[in-house]
Amino acid sequence: MCFILAMISFVTNMAAPFGTIWGYKYEWAGMMGNMMNFAAYLFMGIPAGKMLMRYGYKRTALIAMGVGLIGLAVQYLSSMVGADIPTFCYQGQTIALNLIIYLTGAFICGFCVCMLNTVVNPMLNLLGGGGNRGNQLIQIGGTLSSLTATLTPLLVGVLIKQTSDKTSMSDVSPLLFIGMGVFAVSLFIISSVNIPEPEQPVKTEKFYTPLKYKHCTLGVIAIFFYVGIEVGIPAELLFYFTDMGFEGSAAIGGSFAAAYWLIMMAGRAIGSVIGGRVSTSTQMTFVSALAIVLLLTAIFLPEGWAISYNGHPIPIKCFLIVACGFSTSIMWGGIFNLAVEGLGKYTAAASGLFMTMVVGGGIMPFIQHAIAQHTDAINSYWLVIAMLAYILYYSKMGCKVDPKRL
Repeated sequence: MCFILAMISFVTNMAAPFGTIWGYKYEWAGMMGNMMNFAAYLFMGIPAGKMLMRYGYKRTALIAMGVGLIGLAVQYLSSMVGADIPTFCYQGQTIALNLIIYLTGAFICGFCVCMLNTVVNPMLNLLGGGGNRGNQLIQIGGTLSSLTATLTPLLVGVLIKQTSDKTSMSDVSPLLFIGMGVFAVSLFIISSVNIPEPEQPVKTEKFYTPLKYKHCTLGVIAIFFYVGIEVGIPAELLFYFTDMGFEGSAAIGGSFAAAYWLIMMAGRAIGSVIGGRVSTSTQMTFVSALAIVLLLTAIFLPEGWAISYNGHPIPIKCFLIVACGFSTSIMWGGIFNLAVEGLGKYTAAASGLFMTMVVGGGIMPFIQHAIAQHTDAINSYWLVIAMLAYILYYSKMGCKVDPKRL
């Protein structure tokens, strides 16, 4: 289950750095791959929850692996065909077929990671018996997830170095081959091992039954905002570096994005150690407040305050934004843990609802990028602060379980 979490992160985090390639050719397309990847959750979240209830954890995971293999293959296809084939015009530009193929592949990959997330999170939480221990197991899996998330933008930065009009998906095809190889091997491994069904879900219940519990409903909203925060922070930072325009800016931006995920890994490792002793609510309250302070400081800090990095002056605010990775590190597992507390047999249905709301990882960064285009990249982080404020509220008050409803 921890290995699957690592795979999810590796595939999901391809979208933002790949977006720098498409964003150079089509200004509006920078976050479209990410948008398509997460839009799939909107369509697949509830069906994935139903699959979990009908087919169980192992079969759902195997189906997801096959879908992921297809999705990455379609993305690779975009590097081979369609660059010279026009499809339609948008904002005065002729859109080539290869972009449509790439977005289709990103959408298919979204189906895959949605199904895998639906399997992994309730499994780890239930294996830990819920409570602090359930959160601890999710954080252990999240640590591996952050490791692969660190590698993805770093590898893209190494492969493309500097984005130009000649940069294409063929430049990052080695990464797609790695992804396809990992999926193929994982498909074989998971088919060969025994994955226990930790609890028989209620097949007759409606998918929305968990929403009768207030702490679960508010948690579903919190997940929508959280995924937007997690993706939006490093994604917009990549565009901020790209706009600097100096030689090697894409590679340095990739290293900063990688540092963000590396810090997330460290935060999750710490969370996995203290998770059994410190309540999830306390952890979540602290990290959400810390992220707000870091981003407020970054927004108001003068851009002229910089540190030399690889011979280029990098604003200190970039380092503060990267540091937010410590705060976002435990939020996914923490919110899920708080929201399913006491749900028992309804956990599988709740997991499907959670996966549906992961679409926030596509919608909110898209809105943030639109704000950045009309103002600037740094001011777009006001949206992130607003979302963090809601998570702070949920962590402190909204997560409280009403014992009368259980």
